Amino acid sequence: MVQVREEYSFNPDGSVNFEQWIARLETYVGLNDHDELRRACDLSWDVEQKAVAASNVWSPGVSSYRTGLEMAEILAQLHLDTEAIIVAVLYRPVRESRLPLEQVHNEFGVNIARLLEGVLRMAAINETDTSKTHVLGQSQDQMENVRKMLLAMVDDVRVALIKLAERTCAIRAVKNASEEKRRRVAREVFDIYAPLAHRLGIGQLKWELEDLSFRYLQPDNYKRIASLIDERRVDRERFITEVTEELRRQFNRAGIDAEINGRAKSIYSIWRKMQRKQLDFSQIYDIRAVRVLVPEARDCYAALGIVHNIWRVIPNEFDDYIANPKENGYQSLHTAVIGPHNKVFEIQIRTYVMDDDAELGVCAHWRYKEGIVDPDYKDGFEEKIEWLRQVLAWHDEMGMVGGLAEQLRSDARAEDRIYVFTPEGHVVDLMAGATPLDFAYYVHTEVGHHCSGARVNEKIVPLNYRLKTGDRVEVLSSELNVPSREWLKPHLGYANTPRSRAKLVQWFKAQDKDHNISYGKEWLETEFKRLAMRDVSYEEIAKKLGCKNQDSLFISVGTGAIDVNEVIDAARQLIVSKTHKDLFDDQNESASSGSLITATIVILASDRAGLLRDITTILANEGIYVLGINTRSDKRAATASMQLEIETDSFNRLARALDRLNDLDSVIEASRQEDQSI
Repeated sequence: MVQVREEYSFNPDGSVNFEQWIARLETYVGLNDHDELRRACDLSWDVEQKAVAASNVWSPGVSSYRTGLEMAEILAQLHLDTEAIIVAVLYRPVRESRLPLEQVHNEFGVNIARLLEGVLRMAAINETDTSKTHVLGQSQDQMENVRKMLLAMVDDVRVALIKLAERTCAIRAVKNASEEKRRRVAREVFDIYAPLAHRLGIGQLKWELEDLSFRYLQPDNYKRIASLIDERRVDRERFITEVTEELRRQFNRAGIDAEINGRAKSIYSIWRKMQRKQLDFSQIYDIRAVRVLVPEARDCYAALGIVHNIWRVIPNEFDDYIANPKENGYQSLHTAVIGPHNKVFEIQIRTYVMDDDAELGVCAHWRYKEGIVDPDYKDGFEEKIEWLRQVLAWHDEMGMVGGLAEQLRSDARAEDRIYVFTPEGHVVDLMAGATPLDFAYYVHTEVGHHCSGARVNEKIVPLNYRLKTGDRVEVLSSELNVPSREWLKPHLGYANTPRSRAKLVQWFKAQDKDHNISYGKEWLETEFKRLAMRDVSYEEIAKKLGCKNQDSLFISVGTGAIDVNEVIDAARQLIVSKTHKDLFDDQNESASSGSLITATIVILASDRAGLLRDITTILANEGIYVLGINTRSDKRAATASMQLEIETDSFNRLARALDRLNDLDSVIEASRQEDQSI
């Protein structure tokens, strides 16, 4: 990486020459809004000047303004978009509490503010001391911050990439800091951010982060390896020139279009290989290395054949990472040969695309549409699944004690989104609480309409199963299957996303009008009877809910356009206003906490051991309190009759509990006692 201050001209006041700076960035990536980027640079500069004036101190080594410019260049080399580069310029002033996030939102819009906020969340990791094992002792707020940060990373890859750029700048800047600070920053970068760069396949940053961390954590070993490399630098460069010229001649004869260049192996990777394989420095064959880039995969193997014909191959030093990619997706052919002057060197052969992957990782694929925000844009599934997997794998490798990775996978209910896999490995993001039926309608409307079942993680589950981040979902379908009206009942929990409910309503609206009237009326009558609600006027309810007449009400209920709970609540309000009874409050469920419903549930069931326990468990799980129980057994008929006095805060809970009681093994019928008035 190239330092900003060495490459750009600065104005007399210390600000960057914007035209020269932007021209350099655009050698890496196209930027769509120079004016907005200029405003961000000016704002960062003004904020810093005010801070300097207030403290009467100037320290160029810790300039948040220049750090932002440096971060922006790193991100440009990673091919990120204008939004990410603007966030890089503004990140430090906001992080240092010199620039309010609200001001960023007002001046640059919600997208940039949200992205910047996501990067700020990653600061939670900075507070995690991975050199200790008592992470369980950190506060719940800290655990929540890390979890939110990880989910933000999954939601937008740019969050992690901006943070990687910031930490790269941080470890570059500690060269003249105290030893304690150098080691602290190096430890964090080595334990957290270098592995993240590796997991994402960003060799361009991984090698620099590893080498700089190694330099401060093990200075003696770093200097020793660096001196051994330097002693051979001139010879190595002469050797590389000789080898590349020979390869070009041979490739030209064979008609292979190739780009050939030499490269130096990173200091840390040399030391790690020596330690891992117990080798001496002289036994490291890839100190001298040549990289060959060709257009197609078949050209890689053709080039390999030529290399093996020119020079003698070192046994057991060939790796085919094209046929068998590394975990992070890295692909290349590696071979070690004995070249001119009896010197050993490594040759890496790969396509231009594979080289982009190796250097830029996810950045080589994850293209952001400039100026377009489309929540339904679903391209790039293959990249996103790899991204999600690599983030989770990186998190496992961080040494976070206490099962936080499992918490991330299994407890996403507090978040807005969950991330699940298709059988092919694609990733789908859904709102929390989504079910396999919601997943089916997300995939395609017809898949939802014909859904007959589902497997989650290879096991059959009900269609109202609540999905969790990391679940692998397979939809079972049949052309003979059509939507069930049960799917529209909210308390059964089948369709929990607006998309799936809208598709169901649309389907039922297309059905026969008389059938919808009949079903809607039957549904309401069943609910009113079960909840012991009497003296119901459908015409008055229709008027209260804005329907033309009762048939219109029945159609709306039958198609799912009106939630049955809305009808029940409207009926309750009408009855209460007529009878002037104060058994229930005159409000619906966003009512005050003091609004409670008391009722008697009557149950007829086949008598069996554990029946009462199962019934009370269902009620407890629904948040319904049992105030009293009266049980009578008929041994001759082998049945049990029960009356349970209960208290709840909503009819929705009561209706859901009655549904589950009726589904319970041995229960013949469960309902609210009919002689009770509303």
